[in-house]
Amino acid sequence: MANDTLYTLLGRSSGDGVSASIADSHGTVVCGVSTDAGSCQLGAAGLYTLTVWLYSGGSGNYTISVESMRTPSSCSALADSFFSFASPGVARTLPTGSAGQCYAFDQPQGSVLYLSAPGGGDVQGPILDAQYQPVCFVRYAANCTLSRPGPYHLFLHEFYGNQAAYTLYLPRISNSVGCPAATAGPFGDQGSAVASGTVTSRIACHQLSVANPETVGVRFSQFEDQYLWWWIYDNAGRQVCEKYSNADGCPLSAAGQYTMVVLNQSWEPSLTYELGITNLSGSAGCGSATATNWDQPALVLHVTSPVQINCVPVTGRAGDRILTYVAPTAYNEARALLVDGSGTLVCTGYSSEDGCQLPADGTYRVLSYLRNWDSGSTDLTYKLQVRRLNEPIGCPTVTPGAYNAAPAGSLAGNRCRVLRIPAAGSYRIKPVDAGGYEAYGQIYDAAGIKVCTTQMCTFPAGGSYTLVLNGSVPSTVLDEDYKYALAVLPTVPFGCPQVSDDLGSLAAYQGQFGSPAQFDCVQLASPAGAKIMEVLPGNASGAGRPSVTVVDADGNYVCDSTYSLRQYSCELTGAAPFYAVMTGANGNPASSYTVSFPRVSGTNSCAVLPQGATGASITTSHDHFAACFSVPADQHGAKEVFTYTRTSGTGDAGFTVVDANGVVWCGYLGSPSINRSTTCTLPAGPVTVVLEADAVDATYQISHVAGA
Repeated sequence: MANDTLYTLLGRSSGDGVSASIADSHGTVVCGVSTDAGSCQLGAAGLYTLTVWLYSGGSGNYTISVESMRTPSSCSALADSFFSFASPGVARTLPTGSAGQCYAFDQPQGSVLYLSAPGGGDVQGPILDAQYQPVCFVRYAANCTLSRPGPYHLFLHEFYGNQAAYTLYLPRISNSVGCPAATAGPFGDQGSAVASGTVTSRIACHQLSVANPETVGVRFSQFEDQYLWWWIYDNAGRQVCEKYSNADGCPLSAAGQYTMVVLNQSWEPSLTYELGITNLSGSAGCGSATATNWDQPALVLHVTSPVQINCVPVTGRAGDRILTYVAPTAYNEARALLVDGSGTLVCTGYSSEDGCQLPADGTYRVLSYLRNWDSGSTDLTYKLQVRRLNEPIGCPTVTPGAYNAAPAGSLAGNRCRVLRIPAAGSYRIKPVDAGGYEAYGQIYDAAGIKVCTTQMCTFPAGGSYTLVLNGSVPSTVLDEDYKYALAVLPTVPFGCPQVSDDLGSLAAYQGQFGSPAQFDCVQLASPAGAKIMEVLPGNASGAGRPSVTVVDADGNYVCDSTYSLRQYSCELTGAAPFYAVMTGANGNPASSYTVSFPRVSGTNSCAVLPQGATGASITTSHDHFAACFSVPADQHGAKEVFTYTRTSGTGDAGFTVVDANGVVWCGYLGSPSINRSTTCTLPAGPVTVVLEADAVDATYQISHVAGA
C-alpha cells in the first residue's frame, strides 16, 4: 500500500553482526533495519525486498519480523466498554521477535484517556489517528488527548524483541464511566458519606457530581495519604485540581460531573483507603459561631473520623486581622485555615505579618482538622483559639512598672496584654511564668502590625500596643490556666540605689526577687572608662545568681554576666552613670541574692599580700564571702605561683589576678575548689588578687612565691 510504514524488529544476533535493509522494486535502498525495534517509511505501492547480511562476513543467527501499519496482519478491536475504569483491560503476550500487535478503536475526538504503563519489560507504541499520524505514545503512565479525528490504531511492541506479558489499560477520564460515586458531605463526621476504595499498581477513580459551583476539601485516611496522589478532572477531561496545589481546597467552578483519579505511589501492590470530600462552600455541619475575645476559653473540637474537617464560623469587619491558633490535646498535628463564604482561602502565600486580614465585612469560617489518626482511635480532640489582633477585646492592661519592685503585670492567665506606653522609647518587656521560666511573645500596634518581640522593644510613639505570647506561632494554644507575670520597664533604669565600687571593702548589695519577671537595679559608682567585675558567693545558685546586664545612662548595653563581668572585666563605655540591671535566672522565680561590683582598675585599698609561703589568712562567713590583696610592683617577679588552701570550715573558692588597668592575667572566679596553685605571668606594675568564696564559715590561707 502506498505511503505505508513498516514496523520492524531485528533480533540481536549471536556471532558476527547481522545487518538488514529494505529496497524498492528498482533496488534502491529505502531504509536500513536497525537492531531491535524500528520503522521504515515506504513510498509507492509495489514490491519491496528485505535483505539480511553479515556486516563483516562470518556467521550469525537472527530473528526478524515486519508488520504493516496500514494493513497489519491482524488488529484487535477495542470495544467502548474497554475504556471504562471498571474494565480489567486487555492482557496479552508479545512473542519473542514480534514487530508488534495492533489494536483498533474509536472514541469521540477530544476524549482524554489515561495511558497506564503496560509493563512487561519495555512494551511501547504509538496511538495513530485516522490519517495514521501519531497522537500519543503508550509507554509510561500519562494522559492522552485524542486531539484529531479517529478511528484510531495502537501498535505495541517490546523494544528489544523479548517475549513480554503486558496489560493494556486505557480508561477514559472525560465522560468517565465505571467510577464509584463519592459525595461531597458536610463538615464534622460524615458518617456513610465517607467513601472508600482500593488502588492497585494502576489507578482508582471516583465520580463526583455537584449541583452548584462549590469548593471541596479532599482528605484521605492519614496512613494511605502519604502514598497516594490524586487529580480531579471536569467532564471534558480538563484537570481542575491536584493534591499539592489544592491541598486546602479544590474549586469546582461549574455544576456537573467530575472525576477523581487516585494513583498508588507505594511499593505495596494495593492500598485500601477512606476518602472524605467536604463541601467547603456550604455551612452544613458547622459548629456554633465563636467570638474573637481574648478572655474566652479555647474551643475543644472533636474528631471521630480520619477524614473529618471541622468548621467554626466567625464574624468580622473589613480590615480585621484574625489570628488562629490550633494545637492537639495529645500528640498529633493540627491544621487550621480561614476561608470566606465560598470556601476560598482568605490569605494565601507567605506574609511577613501575623494573622489574616479580612477583605470585607461578613461571616468567615475557620476550618480545622487533625492530620494523624491511629486505627484504634474513636474520638480525638484538639483546641482552637480564634482572636482579633486589631482593637483587641479582653486583654488585661499593663502600664510600665518600677525597678526593684514586683512587675506591673502580675501573675494572670490570658495570652495577651494591652501595653499602655506613655511615650516613644525603648522598654524591657519580659513575660515569666509561675515557674520562673521566660516566655516569648510578639508585640503589635493598634492595627495588628508587628512592632517588635519581647525582651527589648523600641516603641515609635506612645499609645496602646498588644503583646501576644507565641503570637507568631499558630501551632500553640495557651489556656487561661497558663499564668505569667509581665515586666514592662524603660531601658534607662530609675530609682536605683547606688553601690560602692571600693575593692578593698567589697561592699555587697543584697536584693530580693519577690516574684517572677522582677527586675532590680543598682547605680554603679565607677566612672566611664573604669573596669569592674561581678563578685558573688561561690555557692550562690538559682535566683541567687541573677542574670546581670550593665547599661549606660542612655540604657545602651555595655556588658553582662555571661561573659566579661565574670570571666574577665567590663570596661564602662558610654555616658555615666552606669547601672547594673538584675533579674532571676530561668526556673527561679523568687529568691534573695548578694552581689558586688568592685572597680578593678586604678588604685585600691586592698591589703598587701606579702611575698612568701606564709601569705595571709582570710576568714569567710555568710556576710563576708570575698577579699582582695594588692601585690606591689617591687614584690613580685615576672612569674609568680599563687596558692590558696582552705584551712578550716567548708566550701570552695576561686580567684583572679588583675593589673592596674583591670586586665585579668590569670585565674577565674567561676572555677572553685578547696585549694589551687597557679603559675601566673605578670606585668611589670602592681597587681591585685581577688578571692571569691562560698558564703559559709571557713578560713583560707593565700600566698605567692616567685615562679620558675
